Amino acid sequence: MPTTPVNPTRPPAAPAAARPRRTGALAALAALAAGALLATGCAQAGTAGSDAGGDGGKGAAPVRVGLVYSKTGLLAAYGKQYADGFRAGLDHATHGTGKVNGHAIVVTERDDAGDASKAVAAGKDLIGKGAKILAGSTDSGIALQMAPLAAQNKVLFLDGPAATDALTGINSYTFRSGRQSYQDTLTAAAMLGDAKGKKVTVLAQDSTFGKANVDAVKAVIGGEGARVSSVLAPPAATDLTPFARQVRAAKPDLVFVAWAGSTAPALWTALDQQGVLTSAKVTTGLAGTASYPVFGAGGRKITFLAHYFPGAAGTAAEKAMITSVRAAGGTPDLFTPDGFTAAQMVVRAVEGSATDTSVMVKSLEGWTFQGVKGEQQIRAEDHAMLQPMFQAKLTGSGKSAAPELVRTLPRGEVAPPVQPMAG
Repeated sequence: MPTTPVNPTRPPAAPAAARPRRTGALAALAALAAGALLATGCAQAGTAGSDAGGDGGKGAAPVRVGLVYSKTGLLAAYGKQYADGFRAGLDHATHGTGKVNGHAIVVTERDDAGDASKAVAAGKDLIGKGAKILAGSTDSGIALQMAPLAAQNKVLFLDGPAATDALTGINSYTFRSGRQSYQDTLTAAAMLGDAKGKKVTVLAQDSTFGKANVDAVKAVIGGEGARVSSVLAPPAATDLTPFARQVRAAKPDLVFVAWAGSTAPALWTALDQQGVLTSAKVTTGLAGTASYPVFGAGGRKITFLAHYFPGAAGTAAEKAMITSVRAAGGTPDLFTPDGFTAAQMVVRAVEGSATDTSVMVKSLEGWTFQGVKGEQQIRAEDHAMLQPMFQAKLTGSGKSAAPELVRTLPRGEVAPPVQPMAG
């Protein structure tokens, strides 16, 4: 499993511009997909369930929603987290009725198995059968195929865990329910404080995946004045001590680790043994609970950038999600909130209209709401999902390893730059 803060295609409100960001950095961040979603006031998704309002009423027609995600394949674990969250979120947002203004929300699940052609075929079939909303996409490459399909057919597409920055502003019908890669990188940048003159070393594999991470850090953190260098190891390398020594010799203020594959435990052992974990701040992405044992005893010395982990937020929505998912036999994890948020968005859209997609779009644009992670906002200009991010440490090791919250970053501090809407 990748120990990296990029997208899963590799096994009180703050102002939106709290920190200046460089728009050009998105070009580098969009490359990560190759390796591997105006305030109108704060509202709670949960006014659904009555027969009054909107375009519903007695005998109102159902609203069909297609859930297209990786039920099987390499990303099936992430897909399950998303789907579990969606079911919990729909139950929560409709007060257990499964209806919005009298309209039953009929959800049809389809498995894309990590294959873009299967996802598109499923999407076309669902649209042909009357689906007004498509949700899902665990893989960024798949999401980039689903977005234009939605625009061509004038249906909503609510991206799931797929984090490619290229989806932000891609078209007016596409929204995201999770975070994007830029928000991951800004969470790491926050560990430096004032980045000007600081030294950052990216430790990664010498691959497209690794180099994309180097480019992203140079664009975002380097763009804030840090001096960024890299140490790249051959993907087949098993003796990782020499690379750990190179990192130590560079004397960085921050080490940004982007690593995928079975050698991850050996990497973290080498970094710990060579004193890297105590000589500099070290960060990487906190993946799902299954990845926690990978870091060994060194886990407590790493400051993780985190999209989410159970217990991170302490919100009412989070508590509802955790209770519901566990009651259904599931386990809340990294991407469970993405599904929960998507269901909240479905309810919000249908509250605007059950039949007119353009009204659904307007209902979502600029919406500020209480999500699992706290107060979130869909930015009207490009549909970026502005949301808090987290920094964490691991306590314990092996099977007893568990994350502990270090800091919550408000949504404005990790807001990506606005992208002009492409279509």
